[in-house]
Amino acid sequence: MTPESALLYFLAIFVFAVTPGPGIFAILARGMASGARACWPLALGMTLSDLFYLLLAFHGLAVLAEHYSEAFTLIRYAGAAYLFYLAWKLWRSPVGAAAALAVVPRRSDIVKGFLQGFLISASNPKVILFYIAFLPTFVDLTALAAGDMPLTVALTFAGLMLGLMLVAAGAGGARRFLQTERAMRGANRSAGALMAAAGAFLVAKG
Repeated sequence: MTPESALLYFLAIFVFAVTPGPGIFAILARGMASGARACWPLALGMTLSDLFYLLLAFHGLAVLAEHYSEAFTLIRYAGAAYLFYLAWKLWRSPVGAAAALAVVPRRSDIVKGFLQGFLISASNPKVILFYIAFLPTFVDLTALAAGDMPLTVALTFAGLMLGLMLVAAGAGGARRFLQTERAMRGANRSAGALMAAAGAFLVAKG
């Protein structure tokens, strides 16, 4: 991969990261409900799931997307069901002045956020199709150099995390203006609606 190809690949991955979809909806919901600092486990889970698909594409396992479509469908619906559950919890969650400041995730929240993010990305088999179609534009998969795979993984990780956390920062910044109980209730319900939209997106993309 040439320096020019590496830069173009990074920019393309960044644009891919901020493109609206279930992951972005979930990041917006979490950022509005709990602040930007609570979003990094979610973003990390989505990024590592994408890297798993990227490595599958690198190793020529595109056949998984064809021959295991039923399994991917079950995973997608399980992910959608979980997002609908989270939407319901957000819609009904209590609000108060203390809740507005709870932006530091606990250890259990970190694990749950990571698993949620991983599930959101893993439940979309079209991610692997994206990488299968995308990689050959920048990397000759038939003649990989020794450093091509580590470099591509590093660029993908950086581009995805940067894009997702910038979205989280925007959502968290908007949350600072929501200090009253009424405003926080509206934010929670808006976040719940976004989470439900993420679930609906997963179902519709079948």
